[in-house]
Amino acid sequence: MALFMTPLPAFRAPWWLMHRHAQTLYGALAAPTHNPPWIRERWPTPDGDFIDVDLLQGQPQAPLLTLFHGLEGSTRSRYLRALACAASACGWHVLAPNFRSCSGEMNLKARIYHAGDSEEIHWILTRGRDRHPAVPRFAAGVSLGGNMLLKWLGEQGPAASMLVHRTAAIGTPFDLRAVAEHLSRGFNRVYTRHFLSTLKPKALAKARQFPGQFDLNGTLRARTMQEFDDHFMAPIHGFADAHDYWARCSSGPWLPRIDVPTLLVNALDDPFVPHEALPGPAACSPAIVTDFPERGGHVGFVSGRFPGQLHWMPARLMAFFTAPEGASLEPSYRSECQPEIAP
Repeated sequence: MALFMTPLPAFRAPWWLMHRHAQTLYGALAAPTHNPPWIRERWPTPDGDFIDVDLLQGQPQAPLLTLFHGLEGSTRSRYLRALACAASACGWHVLAPNFRSCSGEMNLKARIYHAGDSEEIHWILTRGRDRHPAVPRFAAGVSLGGNMLLKWLGEQGPAASMLVHRTAAIGTPFDLRAVAEHLSRGFNRVYTRHFLSTLKPKALAKARQFPGQFDLNGTLRARTMQEFDDHFMAPIHGFADAHDYWARCSSGPWLPRIDVPTLLVNALDDPFVPHEALPGPAACSPAIVTDFPERGGHVGFVSGRFPGQLHWMPARLMAFFTAPEGASLEPSYRSECQPEIAP
């Protein structure tokens, strides 16, 4: 590990990976990463289900970082592994839940996970606090996990500081309707097909576990996120339809109520999140710092010479988390603990 003694530079995409889709796909599928030595635990949920949680043990009295993955992600996702390795290199504890149905084993209830499940976020963060009551605690959510975390922060307001001291959200779909519609156009339909390729088998498994709970035929015929959410996600989670689900679960309306210092990182060329869906200063509370690089794709942020590296985003978050109280939290702030991670 090394101290980062100069201002953290803004993200710059390398010449060989400038395009939004290249950043997105290469970052998700091919960028070099380490595999953290996870320790897995199964946590029974209050409603009689379970989640599988992966842990990294840190130094005594070191901070705790809780990480929430995105849609159809898991602790195997490259972005999450990069974040976990960065925190672990600084000696921190890491707690990374796999949302229901995402650990490789199907969960027990008719439901799975959804974009607005702030109750699950609260329960996980509470367990993290109970395990590490006397250390600084931080949380970061990526994409859908970022939306869930931000919604929880807004709902909790000042009370959130009882569980977390600073938070960050990366590649957040602040407006779920705008993102779903964006994913139904042009090349973005490739991402929709990818998500549906794993979501539909989960729906089929749920239909076998709980026959008649939703329209299976309509679900399997779905070609857009709206059709899938209408037929599956909304009914199994108690929403009237996709529009009701999106309206009640989008994090954007909750941003003015966030009281915990929070960093938002979204690339302006994110193919998932249209530019107009990004929040401006008037839509954010004073506790929020925004860092919207020109490039980076959807949670890509791959930098350096080929084959590239995923260092920038973890360094950006660690700089924000480790800034002393009262220091500037703006994008140029330097980190006290900048891990050196070989690709």
